[in-house]
Amino acid sequence: MGSGAPGSAPEVSWEIRDHRFTHPDVVALVDEVQAEYTVRYGGPDETPLDPTMFDPPEGAFFVGYLDGVPVAMGGWRFRADVSAFGASAVTEIKRMYVAPRARRTGLARRLLGHLEETARAAGAPVMVLETGIEQPEAIALYTSSGYTPVEGFGYYRWSPKVRYLGKLLGPS
Repeated sequence: MGSGAPGSAPEVSWEIRDHRFTHPDVVALVDEVQAEYTVRYGGPDETPLDPTMFDPPEGAFFVGYLDGVPVAMGGWRFRADVSAFGASAVTEIKRMYVAPRARRTGLARRLLGHLEETARAAGAPVMVLETGIEQPEAIALYTSSGYTPVEGFGYYRWSPKVRYLGKLLGPS
């Protein structure tokens, strides 16, 4: 954050808003990340997602705004079919993304923290996710945030390009 002194960086505004998965800002960011997946993996993520999976109380979805412009997103959903670290009340992160124009600013780590906090507050002791080997920056973020390998699950569990990570969130 800038101090307003001559030569200092301008003050920027970062805000995270709760949105439904069908919100126009979410749809636009999903289109962006799907285009990026196509470049990195040769096709979009085809995991079946029902938009209502992120509706409370079974999930949540958020958009991060930088100076009022949507630049980041991510959501979580409870997964009754997944267990990790001995817990059955597991939440899964989906569609976490920061647009290239806002990368390397710390926003991904702040959004990840928000996802963890809101899932913990909803009663989830564990967070899991899947990411791919063509996203080394995502793997670095998650591992530096305390995520460790967990057993594979879901749509891409057969793929050698996918990494599954999880983290104990602890009590709310």
